[in-house]
Amino acid sequence: MSVPIVRTVAELRAVVAGWRRSDASVAVVPTMGALHDGHLSLVRAALQKAERVIVTLFVNPKQFNSAADLAAYPRTENQDAAKLAPLGAQLLYVPDAEEMYPPGFATTVSVSGVREGLCGAFRPGHFDGVATVVAKLFLQTGADFAFFGEKDFQQLQLVRRVVQDLDIPITVVPCPTVREADGLALSSRNARLSPAERAIAPNLALVLIETAERLARGSPVLPTLAEARAAILAAGFRDIEYLELRGETDLQPMTSLDRPARLLAASWLGETRLIDNVRTSPIGSTN
Repeated sequence: MSVPIVRTVAELRAVVAGWRRSDASVAVVPTMGALHDGHLSLVRAALQKAERVIVTLFVNPKQFNSAADLAAYPRTENQDAAKLAPLGAQLLYVPDAEEMYPPGFATTVSVSGVREGLCGAFRPGHFDGVATVVAKLFLQTGADFAFFGEKDFQQLQLVRRVVQDLDIPITVVPCPTVREADGLALSSRNARLSPAERAIAPNLALVLIETAERLARGSPVLPTLAEARAAILAAGFRDIEYLELRGETDLQPMTSLDRPARLLAASWLGETRLIDNVRTSPIGSTN
C-alpha cells in the first residue's frame, strides 16, 4: 500500500479539510527526505498521538549555507515513500521550491536569542531558513502537533520559540535521539562517511556521554570540556566547531552545572559535519 502524495498547498489543504470534517486530529513530521530510522521513529510517535499524520519532504534551499552542500543533499523520494508505506502515515507532502517560495516571495522569519552561537555561529542564515519553512509548513498543514527529534536540539528550541512568538496553534512534540548500536546518532549525513570514518564516528557520542556523566558528578566545567575536545580530536575528528554546555530551556552558556543542561557539539570528520548532544544535570537534581 502506497502513501498518497500531494505537491501543492491547495491539494494539501483540501485533504486536511476533509479530515477536519470528521474531527480528526492531525500531526506533521517535517523532513528533508533521505529518511532513516530516526525519522521513522518520529512518524511512529505521531501515529500514536494523532489520527492523521502528514510527513513533509522538502529540501529547503533557504537553510543551506553552501550551494555544493545543497546539491549534494540526497533526494530519495521513491525510497522515502516506500519506507513510510508500512507505517500507516496518511499523506506525504512534497512541494517543490517554487511552490514553497513562489515568485515575489519576500518574507523571512528570523528568531534572535536561541539561534545565537552553536550552529547559528557557523551557519549564517541557516536558522532563518528553518524558522521560515517550519512556519509555512505549520500554516499550510494546519496540524495540531509537530514532531521533531532532539538530535537537532538548537533547532527544536528555535521551533518552539517560533510557535510561541507567532501564536501558531500547534504543539511541538520532542522525541529522543535515535542511535545506532554503537552510539552514533542517526543522520542523513552519515551516508557520506567512508568505512574508516564510520568506525571513528561513534566516538563523538561516547565522549559526550562520558563528559556529561563527569559533569553530573561535579567535575569542573571548563577543564572537563577542554579534555573532551582533546579526546574528540584524538579519536580522529579533524576539527571541532563547538563543544559547549548550555541551559536546557534557554540555551544560555553555563560555566557551572547548577540546573538541567545539554552538552552540545559539532565536529568535522573528513568532509562530513556531525552534530550531537546529550542531557546532563547535577546528581541529586529532581529535574
